[in-house]
Amino acid sequence: MRMSGSRGVPQRRGRGGGARSAGRGMVTAEAALVIPVLVALAAALAWVVALGVVQVRLVDAAREAARVAARGEAAAEVQRAALSAAPDGATVRVQRNGDSWVAEVSVEVGTDLPLVGLLPAVGMSARSVSAAEPGSGSGGQ
Repeated sequence: MRMSGSRGVPQRRGRGGGARSAGRGMVTAEAALVIPVLVALAAALAWVVALGVVQVRLVDAAREAARVAARGEAAAEVQRAALSAAPDGATVRVQRNGDSWVAEVSVEVGTDLPLVGLLPAVGMSARSVSAAEPGSGSGGQ
């Protein structure tokens, strides 16, 4: 050991032992605990973004179904238009309500992501209303 400074505090030189090595081990242990939490957080964030994308597609599909029905198109055409914009597995309901058409598109969303896949499927839906065009008849039914 070598004495340094005016107080004569012993200092260690070289490798091994000491507070410095213990600090390195502590940082490694903390990183081992934090990294899986960060990965799970990133997966959950990706899941939320994916749900947002599904919601936008549902809104688009409902809007399209209501618009096509309001034009007086046949029910098969309304379904085709809605399902082309909707996520896979979606269901479409269209009904006339007075002078307007109401379309609702819904889907159950699950995931295969690790950890997030343990969560139950989420039911999502969107609804759109469109005024029936004059002379459009009873399209959509």
